[in-house]
Amino acid sequence: MLRQSLQFKLSQKLSPQQIQLMKLIQLPTQAFEQRLQEELVENPALENGKEESSEYEDEYDNSNDEYDDFEGERIEAEDINIDEYLSNDETPDYKYQANNYSDDDEDNSMPFIAGVTFHQDLLNQLNTFILSDEEREIAEFLVGSIDDVGYIRRSIQDIVDDMAFTQGIYTDEATATRILGIIQELEPAGVAARDLQECLSLQLKHKTPSDSVDLAIDIIKNQFDAFSKKHYEKLLQKYEISKEQLRKAIDEIEKLNPKPGGAYDGNQKPIEHVVPDFTIKIIDGELELLLNGRNAPELHVSKDYQDMLQSYKVTNEKSNTQKDAVQFIKQKLDSAKWFIDAIKQRQETLYVTMNAIMHYQEEYFLDGDETNLKPMILKDIADLVGLDISTISRVANSKYVDTPYGTRLIKDYFSESMKNDQGEDVSTLEIKKILEGVINEEDKKKPLPDDKLAEILKEKGYPIARRTVAKYRELLDIPVARLRKKI
Repeated sequence: MLRQSLQFKLSQKLSPQQIQLMKLIQLPTQAFEQRLQEELVENPALENGKEESSEYEDEYDNSNDEYDDFEGERIEAEDINIDEYLSNDETPDYKYQANNYSDDDEDNSMPFIAGVTFHQDLLNQLNTFILSDEEREIAEFLVGSIDDVGYIRRSIQDIVDDMAFTQGIYTDEATATRILGIIQELEPAGVAARDLQECLSLQLKHKTPSDSVDLAIDIIKNQFDAFSKKHYEKLLQKYEISKEQLRKAIDEIEKLNPKPGGAYDGNQKPIEHVVPDFTIKIIDGELELLLNGRNAPELHVSKDYQDMLQSYKVTNEKSNTQKDAVQFIKQKLDSAKWFIDAIKQRQETLYVTMNAIMHYQEEYFLDGDETNLKPMILKDIADLVGLDISTISRVANSKYVDTPYGTRLIKDYFSESMKNDQGEDVSTLEIKKILEGVINEEDKKKPLPDDKLAEILKEKGYPIARRTVAKYRELLDIPVARLRKKI
């Protein structure tokens, strides 16, 4: 049975413009510049640079003019209101660069070093060995199997099978292993190892022989598990040596590089350049916030589009082609006007958000002491500036700020709060900093376990549980007590 009924429903929908604005806010400086260039290419009505004065200033005052077309339809002037899209002022209101924006011209160019890649360098070194054509093909395939940190992660049998199926190179495991030994003689030492144990052994064999090096080689070869777990007492009993002898052997191992490929100077890996979106300076004891000037471009509507509109306005006979052209112009003017307004809103949102964060954490930004960071969550800043929490999140998660104490991601200044023994709210960042200090000052011969760390923090006025200490320690990338032990 079919029924009809009325239902009232309140829903919220985001317009395409609002969605685009949120995406603009989320973009850091470099990505924003790329998005700006894309818009300039896509919209010919939008131009970059200072706007030239318009010669039609007095001709566009009447917004009630109407335009006719051949079909009798009327295009109202407000549909293509030139005054709404074009600025005739010498200083348009969308130019916001002032003392609030820093001059970042020096950031416009970033030189890159050109060099030989890690794998190409290995292939060049192979030229110093006398190899048959077949051996060279196998060697080049093995070099291609080395990852960026210098390891071969696949078994030799898998590589042999892969060579046969994909390259038509037929060999056996023994031959491939022999050629792998040649590659392992290349620089940097430890390259083409199949695991960490082999990598360390290869590097030790490249060292000048000594009692310490010989002992280190034996430890890595025969007692790697005990060494990795820092069971030093077991090693002392096994080799019947003094602590000083063991310490010298361990020092030799600790000097090795577990990622030989990563240390290669010519390794062409993608380089991420961080361009600060904000700069905080201390001037006469007061904080000053600057928004990167590259976030405040000068944009204006193309003069050619003004000319086209003017031509259509003064034309007595208007064809369908002209009508279509005007509709196209209007569409591009709408898009240009919105984009300019969106950039203004983006600038204002970024500035007021970072300004609120700066003043909320004023004590920290004045002295740089991380223990002075106050508990701060997204809602705190959202309430201060009257914006949605999601908007604050978009600003904090992708923007960097340059401070007198280094350049950091804004979200790093946010933290939850905990109560100290005085009942005061303290930042979890403060507790992590104190925990890190306690661990740095501990006796490395007898590192403090998590329960002992919890007791020390409690004595300092921070009553937190052992599992919370373990959680913060892991967030600080600090290993457990056993792995912090030094002989």
